Amino acid sequence: MPIAPNFTSKLSKDWEINFLQCYPNGYLKYTDLCNMLQLTAASHAELGGISFSDMQVHHQAWVLSRMRVEISRLPRWKDTVTVKTWINSLENSRSIRCLEMYVGEEKIIGCETFWAVFNTKTRRPENLALPHEHFEKFPDRATKQTFGKIDFQHEMQTVGSHSVKLSDLDIVNHANSVKYLEWCLDTVDAALIQNQKIVSIEMNYLKEVSLNDMVTIQQKTIEDTVTFAVAREDKTCFAMQLLRR
Repeated sequence: MPIAPNFTSKLSKDWEINFLQCYPNGYLKYTDLCNMLQLTAASHAELGGISFSDMQVHHQAWVLSRMRVEISRLPRWKDTVTVKTWINSLENSRSIRCLEMYVGEEKIIGCETFWAVFNTKTRRPENLALPHEHFEKFPDRATKQTFGKIDFQHEMQTVGSHSVKLSDLDIVNHANSVKYLEWCLDTVDAALIQNQKIVSIEMNYLKEVSLNDMVTIQQKTIEDTVTFAVAREDKTCFAMQLLRR
C-alpha cells in the first residue's frame, strides 16, 4: 500500500478496554496489553507503507526479537487508553520501536520493542527491501531501562509443558510472540497477577516454534526476579524476566 495521506512519524491511537481483555479483577490482561501495543505498532507500519502486506511482496515480515514493558499500573475495563508510538532506529534488518500508554495525561506503561526483518520463505533475517526514509527517527526512549541480559543458563525448575496448537500460530506461521508470555504466566501464582505485582516484563525471542512442537516451561525465582525459559528439545527458544513488587 502507498504511504497514507494522514501518515505522521509519531502515531497516537485510542483503545477502549473491553471485558474480554480483562482478568476477573477487571484489569487489563498482560497478554492483551502486549497485543494492544503490537497492534498499534502494526497500524503505524501500515500507514507508513511497511506493513506485513507491503513486505510480503518481497516475502518479508517484521518479527519481534525483544520486548521490555515497564508498568506503573494497568488500565481497567471501560478505560479509554492512548497508545503513542515512534521509531527510535531502523537500519538494515533491525529496528527499535518505542510505545507508551496513557490514561488521560498519566503515563502508565512504557515499552520498547526490537524487531528484525525476516524472510518468510528462507526463515532467515535480511535487510528491509522497502524505503523507510519518510519515517523520522526519534532519540526519545519509552522505558527507564534499556534491554538487559536475561540469565537463563543456571539450573531451572520445569513448571509446565505445552504442545503448540493451531490457535497459537500467527500469520507468519509460527507461535505468536504473546503466546510465550501466556504459557509462562499460566504457571505463576494467580495473586502475582491479580494484585498487580508485576513491575516490568522483559522478553527475548531466540528461536521460532511451530505447530505440534512440544515445549517445556522452566522457572527460577531469586528474590523479586522471576526468570522463565521456554525450551524445545533442550534448546531455549524464549527467555523472560519478571520484576515484581
